Amino acid sequence: MDDDGESSLVHDLVFRPVRSGNALEDTIARLMQTIRLGVVPPGGALPAERELATRFSVSRDTVREAIKELSDAGYLSARRGRYGGTFVTDPPPASGSTSPPEPGELDDLIGVRAVLEAGAAQLAAGRELGSAQRAALWSRLAEVQAASPADYRRLDSRLHLSIAELAGAPTLVALIADNRTRVNELLDSFPLLARNIEHSNRQHEAIVLAILAGDTRGAEDAMREHLEGSAALLRGFLA
Repeated sequence: MDDDGESSLVHDLVFRPVRSGNALEDTIARLMQTIRLGVVPPGGALPAERELATRFSVSRDTVREAIKELSDAGYLSARRGRYGGTFVTDPPPASGSTSPPEPGELDDLIGVRAVLEAGAAQLAAGRELGSAQRAALWSRLAEVQAASPADYRRLDSRLHLSIAELAGAPTLVALIADNRTRVNELLDSFPLLARNIEHSNRQHEAIVLAILAGDTRGAEDAMREHLEGSAALLRGFLA
C-alpha cells in the first residue's frame, strides 16, 4: 500500500497499456475505470500527462485529448500553480444513463465475476499475510462499513480489489478490475438499498475474517454467497 492507502499494484495494473487501434477511446475508458473503481478517489490527482502517456503507451496528445473529454463531461478538473495538475472532481457528476446489458452479457459478467473473485478470496486466505497486509485489509473493511451511500460503491470496489491483490496473482487484479467496472455501471443504474448494504457489510466481514484466519474454503464460500446477492439484484432489476 502507498501513503494514501491505495495499493500500488492495483494502481499499476489499472494504469497499464491500452489496446491498439482505438487509442483515444481506450484511454478515456481506462481513465474512467480509475474513477469508477476509486483507484484515484474524488479530489485525488491523476499522474502527470507524461507518465500517463508512458503507462498507457499512447502519445501525450492522446492523453491530453482524453483528459479534455472527461473534463468537459465533469469528471476531471485542472488546477494551475505549484500544486496543480488534473484532479478527479469531488463530488463526481451523477451517473448518466447506462447502456442495458446485451443478450447474454449479464450471465457472462456474473459467471466470470464468481470465478475470479471467489478464486481470489480462496488464494488470499491460503497465503501467509504480513502484518501490514492484514492491517490494510481490515482498514479497507472498516472504510466500506462506515461509507456513506455516495461513497459506498467506490470503497466496496477498493475492498474487493485489495482482496484480489492479496491473492498474489497480478493478472487476476486486472481481470477483476475490468469485470467490476462494467458490473458497477450496471449496479449504478438502480438505487442502493439500505438493507442490502447492511447485508453486504456482514458478508464482507465474513470474507475478511475467513481470509485472516487462513480458512480457504470459508473465504471462497463467503465470497460466493456475497456475489450471489449482487447477482440476484442485477437479474432482478435488469434481466
